Amino acid sequence: MGAKNNVTEFVLFGLFESREMQHTCFVVFFLFHVLTVLGNLLVIITINASKTLKSPMYFFLSHLSFADVCYPSATIPKMIADTFVEHKIISFNGCMTQLFSAHFFGGTEIFLLTAMAYDRYVAICRPLHYTAIMDRRKCGLLAGASWLAGFLHSILQTLLTVQLPFCGPNEIDNFFCDVHPLLKLACADTYMVGLIVVANSGMISLVSFFILIISYVIILLKLRNQSSEGRRKALSTCGSHIITVLLVLMPPMFMYIRPSTTLAADKLIILFNIVMPPLLNPLIYTLRNKEVKNAMRKLFSIKKSLGEK
Repeated sequence: MGAKNNVTEFVLFGLFESREMQHTCFVVFFLFHVLTVLGNLLVIITINASKTLKSPMYFFLSHLSFADVCYPSATIPKMIADTFVEHKIISFNGCMTQLFSAHFFGGTEIFLLTAMAYDRYVAICRPLHYTAIMDRRKCGLLAGASWLAGFLHSILQTLLTVQLPFCGPNEIDNFFCDVHPLLKLACADTYMVGLIVVANSGMISLVSFFILIISYVIILLKLRNQSSEGRRKALSTCGSHIITVLLVLMPPMFMYIRPSTTLAADKLIILFNIVMPPLLNPLIYTLRNKEVKNAMRKLFSIKKSLGEK
């Protein structure tokens, strides 16, 4: 007979055992999360309210900002709340929901970046056909495909984990429910599941990384034939995308491309991946973009004028 699932809840160890460090984590990550949510919501509102930010790049950016609101929100609020309690408990169903949500929004973020890279490739390498290729229907299909791919990636990861028997220890040395620590607790041989996880998460990250890098290399080579002004503008946009790609894809490649093992550095690496890209993306895409900054100024000036009336 197979092992039965006797576990109804898991105990999370969190980031640090020290109470002082936990209080510091509360202040730091509460501030980071508020800034992340406000920054990305500002980008979404600006793009949807502006009449000038209607190109496909901003359409995908609004989707990316929405994913960047949801991705850390799947794990960080729970981690912040756990800094006040000694025993960090999460139910079995809550754990699986957290696993699904984190991989859904994290995977969608990767696929949206791939769609954005395709948009930049068409804009720079086939400028005369850009509006015909990247019409509203194509953009909608690419965005929808990104969300669907993120869902399929996450549901496979979750179904593989939820059907495993958990009958022994229920302590997770992490601040949220991720697949590797859960495989470590399962009362069954998880070798095949671990291989599927590598193929599902690790290879998605690796293949996406190479596709994105190759596309940007092609774009940079193409820029040699453009004017200095066009080259400067394209380099500014592509530079923002490349920084985001590195921030988003390097941590999951380290985490999921290897066999199912847990390392001491895993918690900090995945924390960086969950917190920093969504926090920095609004800055990366606005500070280097005059169109977005001008649209934000107009948005604030309209609100100011309405407030004075």
